[in-house]
Amino acid sequence: MARFFKTTILLLGILLASCQEGREAGDLLGQWRMTGSDTKYVSFSGTFVKFAILNRGEVFGNFQHVGDSLYIKCYSIEATPSDTLLVEGDYGLAPFDNIRLKIETLNGDELILSKGNRIISFYKY
Repeated sequence: MARFFKTTILLLGILLASCQEGREAGDLLGQWRMTGSDTKYVSFSGTFVKFAILNRGEVFGNFQHVGDSLYIKCYSIEATPSDTLLVEGDYGLAPFDNIRLKIETLNGDELILSKGNRIISFYKY
C-alpha cells in the first residue's frame, strides 16, 4: 500500500510539472510565423525560445518577458557562424546573446516587436 501511495504521488508530481510547462511564456506561448515569410518561425515555451528557418536550421535560447520588454539570450551549441547569422542576419536581431525588444502588440493572433526603428511582425501559427 505504501509503495502504491509513493508511486501515485510521484506520478501526480510529474503530471503537475508537465502541465505548467508553458505557463511562464504567458501570451507568447506557441509558434509564431513571421509575417510575409513562409519559412521563418519563432516558438516560445516555458522560458525557452527557438528561432527557426525551414530547411536551414534553428537556434535556441532563453527569454524573459517583463512588462512590454522581451529579453532573449541565444545559445550556439556548436558555435557555428551560421547560428549567429540566422538570428542576427535573417531575423535582424543583435547581439546574438543579448537581444532586447519592445513588445508593441501581443494578443492571441498577433505579435509585433520593435528594436530601434525596426518592426518585426508575427502571427500565431
